[in-house]
Amino acid sequence: MEFNLKKILKALLFSTSEWLSIKDIQAVITRYHEENDKTREQNEGAESGEQGVIDEIIAQVPTLLTATQIREAIDAMSGEFEESGEVCKIMQGPNGFKLSVSPDYADWVRLLRNDPRPQKLTQAALETLAIIAYRQPVTRAEIEAIRGVNADSAIARLSDKELIQITGRADLPGRPLQYGTTSAFLEFIGATSIEELPASDVLSPNQISEWIRRASNPKEIKNEDVGLASENEGAEIANLHTENSEPPPENREISE
Repeated sequence: MEFNLKKILKALLFSTSEWLSIKDIQAVITRYHEENDKTREQNEGAESGEQGVIDEIIAQVPTLLTATQIREAIDAMSGEFEESGEVCKIMQGPNGFKLSVSPDYADWVRLLRNDPRPQKLTQAALETLAIIAYRQPVTRAEIEAIRGVNADSAIARLSDKELIQITGRADLPGRPLQYGTTSAFLEFIGATSIEELPASDVLSPNQISEWIRRASNPKEIKNEDVGLASENEGAEIANLHTENSEPPPENREISE
Protein backbone atom coordinates (compact mmCIF):
# COMPACT_ATOMS: atom_id res chain seq x y z
CA MET A 1 0.00 0.00 0.00
CA GLU A 2 1.37 3.39 -0.98
CA PHE A 3 2.18 5.70 1.92
CA ASN A 4 -0.30 8.59 2.04
CA LEU A 5 0.18 10.84 5.06
CA LYS A 6 -3.16 12.65 4.73
CA LYS A 7 -5.16 9.42 4.61
CA ILE A 8 -3.25 8.03 7.59
CA LEU A 9 -3.87 11.21 9.58
CA LYS A 10 -7.56 11.08 8.66
CA ALA A 11 -7.77 7.47 9.88
CA LEU A 12 -6.06 8.39 13.15
CA LEU A 13 -8.38 11.35 13.70
CA PHE A 14 -11.48 9.25 13.01
CA SER A 15 -10.27 6.57 15.43
CA THR A 16 -10.29 8.76 18.54
CA SER A 17 -12.39 11.44 20.18
CA GLU A 18 -9.37 12.72 22.12
CA TRP A 19 -6.90 15.35 21.02
CA LEU A 20 -4.22 13.91 18.74
CA SER A 21 -0.89 15.60 19.28
CA ILE A 22 2.10 15.76 16.96
CA LYS A 23 4.01 13.53 19.38
CA ASP A 24 1.18 10.95 19.22
CA ILE A 25 1.45 10.87 15.41
CA GLN A 26 5.24 10.62 15.50
CA ALA A 27 4.99 7.77 18.02
CA VAL A 28 2.73 5.86 15.61
CA ILE A 29 5.39 6.12 12.88
CA THR A 30 8.07 4.96 15.31
CA ARG A 31 6.01 1.93 16.37
CA TYR A 32 5.34 1.13 12.72
CA HIS A 33 9.06 0.77 12.00
CA GLU A 34 9.72 -1.09 15.28
CA GLU A 35 7.07 -3.70 14.48
CA ASN A 36 8.31 -4.12 10.92
CA ASP A 37 11.88 -4.54 12.12
CA LYS A 38 10.71 -7.39 14.33
CA THR A 39 8.75 -8.89 11.44
CA ARG A 40 11.83 -8.69 9.21
CA GLU A 41 13.86 -10.56 11.81
CA GLN A 42 11.21 -13.25 12.10
CA ASN A 43 11.02 -13.65 8.31
CA GLU A 44 14.72 -13.87 7.64
CA GLY A 45 14.17 -17.28 6.02
CA ALA A 46 11.42 -16.04 3.70
CA GLU A 47 11.91 -15.89 -0.04
CA SER A 48 13.95 -12.93 -1.17
CA GLY A 49 11.25 -11.76 -3.60
CA GLU A 50 8.58 -11.60 -0.92
CA GLN A 51 10.88 -9.83 1.51
CA GLY A 52 11.81 -7.36 -1.22
CA VAL A 53 8.17 -6.33 -1.67
CA ILE A 54 7.78 -5.83 2.09
CA ASP A 55 10.97 -3.75 2.27
CA GLU A 56 9.78 -1.61 -0.63
CA ILE A 57 6.53 -0.84 1.18
CA ILE A 58 8.32 -0.05 4.44
CA ALA A 59 10.81 2.20 2.63
CA GLN A 60 7.95 4.51 1.60
CA VAL A 61 7.23 5.36 5.23
CA PRO A 62 9.66 7.99 6.57
CA THR A 63 11.45 7.06 9.76
CA LEU A 64 10.71 10.50 11.15
CA LEU A 65 7.89 12.92 10.47
CA THR A 66 8.63 16.52 11.38
CA ALA A 67 6.08 18.77 13.06
CA THR A 68 6.08 20.95 9.94
CA GLN A 69 5.18 18.02 7.68
CA ILE A 70 2.31 17.03 9.95
CA ARG A 71 0.94 20.58 10.22
CA GLU A 72 1.14 21.08 6.45
CA ALA A 73 -0.79 17.84 5.86
CA ILE A 74 -3.41 18.84 8.47
CA ASP A 75 -3.80 22.30 6.90
CA ALA A 76 -4.23 20.73 3.45
CA MET A 77 -6.91 18.37 4.80
CA SER A 78 -8.72 21.24 6.51
CA GLY A 79 -8.80 23.15 3.23
CA GLU A 80 -10.13 20.12 1.36
CA PHE A 81 -12.86 19.58 3.99
CA GLU A 82 -13.94 23.22 3.70
CA GLU A 83 -13.94 23.26 -0.10
CA SER A 84 -15.95 20.04 -0.38
CA GLY A 85 -18.45 21.05 2.33
CA GLU A 86 -17.65 18.04 4.52
CA VAL A 87 -19.80 17.41 7.59
CA CYS A 88 -16.68 17.46 9.74
CA LYS A 89 -13.82 19.87 10.29
CA ILE A 90 -10.42 19.63 11.93
CA MET A 91 -10.02 21.62 15.12
CA GLN A 92 -6.56 22.75 16.19
CA GLY A 93 -5.98 23.40 19.87
CA PRO A 94 -3.15 23.58 22.39
CA ASN A 95 -3.26 19.79 22.82
CA GLY A 96 -3.21 18.87 19.13
CA PHE A 97 -5.89 18.09 16.56
CA LYS A 98 -9.42 16.73 16.71
CA LEU A 99 -12.26 16.02 14.31
CA SER A 100 -15.44 17.94 15.02
CA VAL A 101 -18.85 18.20 13.41
CA SER A 102 -19.18 21.26 11.19
CA PRO A 103 -21.35 24.02 12.72
CA ASP A 104 -23.79 23.60 9.79
CA TYR A 105 -24.70 20.12 11.07
CA ALA A 106 -24.26 20.64 14.81
CA ASP A 107 -28.01 21.00 15.42
CA TRP A 108 -28.68 17.51 14.00
CA VAL A 109 -26.19 15.97 16.42
CA ARG A 110 -27.69 17.97 19.27
CA LEU A 111 -31.17 16.67 18.43
CA LEU A 112 -29.87 13.09 18.31
CA ARG A 113 -28.43 13.50 21.79
CA ASN A 114 -31.48 15.46 22.97
CA ASP A 115 -29.18 18.19 24.29
CA PRO A 116 -30.42 21.74 25.02
CA ARG A 117 -29.42 24.55 22.72
CA PRO A 118 -26.04 26.01 23.69
CA GLN A 119 -26.27 29.36 25.44
CA LYS A 120 -24.36 32.23 23.90
CA LEU A 121 -22.16 34.48 25.98
CA THR A 122 -23.65 37.85 26.83
CA GLN A 123 -22.02 41.05 25.64
CA ALA A 124 -20.82 41.72 29.18
CA ALA A 125 -19.22 38.26 29.38
CA LEU A 126 -17.55 38.69 25.97
CA GLU A 127 -16.13 42.08 26.95
CA THR A 128 -14.83 40.68 30.24
CA LEU A 129 -13.34 37.66 28.46
CA ALA A 130 -11.55 39.92 25.97
CA ILE A 131 -10.06 42.02 28.78
CA ILE A 132 -8.82 38.91 30.61
CA ALA A 133 -7.40 37.41 27.40
CA TYR A 134 -5.38 40.51 26.52
CA ARG A 135 -4.46 41.69 30.03
CA GLN A 136 -3.91 38.43 31.91
CA PRO A 137 -3.15 38.06 34.70
CA VAL A 138 -5.72 40.68 35.66
CA THR A 139 -7.68 41.45 38.83
CA ARG A 140 -11.41 42.09 39.15
CA ALA A 141 -10.74 45.73 40.07
CA GLU A 142 -8.74 46.24 36.85
CA ILE A 143 -11.54 44.67 34.80
CA GLU A 144 -14.09 46.95 36.42
CA ALA A 145 -11.86 50.00 35.90
CA ILE A 146 -11.80 49.28 32.15
CA ARG A 147 -15.49 48.38 31.76
CA GLY A 148 -16.79 50.85 34.31
CA VAL A 149 -19.29 48.37 35.79
CA ASN A 150 -19.33 45.49 38.27
CA ALA A 151 -17.76 42.33 36.82
CA ASP A 152 -18.78 39.71 39.40
CA SER A 153 -21.55 38.16 37.28
CA ALA A 154 -19.45 37.97 34.11
CA ILE A 155 -16.48 36.46 35.96
CA ALA A 156 -18.72 33.84 37.59
CA ARG A 157 -20.27 32.89 34.24
CA LEU A 158 -16.91 32.58 32.51
CA SER A 159 -15.56 30.51 35.41
CA ASP A 160 -18.56 28.16 35.21
CA LYS A 161 -17.84 27.61 31.52
CA GLU A 162 -14.16 26.99 32.38
CA LEU A 163 -13.02 29.72 30.00
CA ILE A 164 -11.11 31.52 32.75
CA GLN A 165 -9.39 30.45 35.95
CA ILE A 166 -7.65 31.91 38.98
CA THR A 167 -3.94 32.14 38.24
CA GLY A 168 -2.69 33.63 41.50
CA ARG A 169 -2.80 36.76 43.63
CA ALA A 170 -1.59 40.23 42.74
CA ASP A 171 1.18 41.87 44.74
CA LEU A 172 -1.21 44.62 45.83
CA PRO A 173 -2.89 45.59 49.10
CA GLY A 174 -5.35 42.85 50.04
CA ARG A 175 -3.68 40.39 47.63
CA PRO A 176 -6.61 40.35 45.14
CA LEU A 177 -7.17 37.30 42.93
CA GLN A 178 -5.83 37.35 39.38
CA TYR A 179 -7.58 35.74 36.42
CA GLY A 180 -6.33 34.22 33.18
CA THR A 181 -7.69 32.15 30.30
CA THR A 182 -7.70 28.34 30.10
CA SER A 183 -6.98 25.74 27.42
CA ALA A 184 -10.76 25.54 26.96
CA PHE A 185 -10.67 29.21 25.93
CA LEU A 186 -8.09 28.42 23.25
CA GLU A 187 -10.33 25.61 21.97
CA PHE A 188 -13.26 28.03 22.07
CA ILE A 189 -11.50 30.50 19.76
CA GLY A 190 -9.69 27.85 17.70
CA ALA A 191 -6.14 28.83 18.67
CA THR A 192 -3.18 26.83 19.88
CA SER A 193 -1.64 29.55 22.07
CA ILE A 194 -2.50 32.95 23.49
CA GLU A 195 0.12 34.50 21.19
CA GLU A 196 -2.21 33.83 18.25
CA LEU A 197 -4.70 36.45 19.44
CA PRO A 198 -4.96 39.29 16.91
CA ALA A 199 -3.02 42.41 17.88
CA SER A 200 -5.13 45.19 19.34
CA ASP A 201 -4.60 48.54 17.61
CA VAL A 202 -7.09 50.47 19.74
CA LEU A 203 -5.02 51.11 22.86
CA SER A 204 -1.50 50.00 23.73
CA PRO A 205 -0.86 48.05 26.98
CA ASN A 206 0.81 51.14 28.47
CA GLN A 207 -2.19 53.32 27.61
CA ILE A 208 -4.56 50.81 29.20
CA SER A 209 -2.35 50.63 32.32
CA GLU A 210 -2.43 54.41 32.62
CA TRP A 211 -6.20 54.36 32.11
CA ILE A 212 -6.59 51.81 34.91
CA ARG A 213 -4.31 53.87 37.19
CA ARG A 214 -6.37 57.02 36.65
CA ALA A 215 -9.65 55.15 37.09
CA SER A 216 -8.41 53.57 40.34
CA ASN A 217 -7.21 56.93 41.69
CA PRO A 218 -9.71 59.49 40.38
CA LYS A 219 -8.67 63.13 40.42
CA GLU A 220 -10.68 65.38 42.72
CA ILE A 221 -12.77 67.74 40.62
CA LYS A 222 -12.37 71.37 41.70
CA ASN A 223 -14.53 74.39 40.94
CA GLU A 224 -12.11 75.79 38.39
CA ASP A 225 -12.16 72.48 36.47
CA VAL A 226 -15.81 73.10 35.59
CA GLY A 227 -15.57 76.86 34.99
CA LEU A 228 -16.55 78.04 38.47
CA ALA A 229 -14.63 80.31 40.78
CA SER A 230 -12.06 78.63 42.99
CA GLU A 231 -12.79 78.10 46.66
CA ASN A 232 -10.52 80.99 47.68
CA GLU A 233 -12.07 83.31 45.12
CA GLY A 234 -15.53 82.23 46.25
CA ALA A 235 -14.68 83.03 49.87
CA GLU A 236 -13.32 86.46 48.91
CA ILE A 237 -16.44 87.27 46.90
CA ALA A 238 -18.65 86.17 49.81
CA ASN A 239 -16.73 88.38 52.25
CA LEU A 240 -16.86 91.33 49.89
CA HIS A 241 -20.58 90.88 49.47
CA THR A 242 -21.01 90.83 53.25
CA GLU A 243 -18.98 94.01 53.73
CA ASN A 244 -20.89 95.95 51.05
CA SER A 245 -24.33 94.88 52.14
CA GLU A 246 -26.35 97.32 54.34
CA PRO A 247 -26.73 96.28 57.95
CA PRO A 248 -30.24 95.28 58.98
CA PRO A 249 -32.29 98.07 60.48
CA GLU A 250 -32.03 98.28 64.25
CA ASN A 251 -35.10 98.11 66.44
CA ARG A 252 -35.72 101.56 67.95
CA GLU A 253 -37.96 102.54 70.82
CA ILE A 254 -40.60 105.07 69.90
CA SER A 255 -40.73 107.80 72.50
CA GLU A 256 -43.87 109.59 73.14
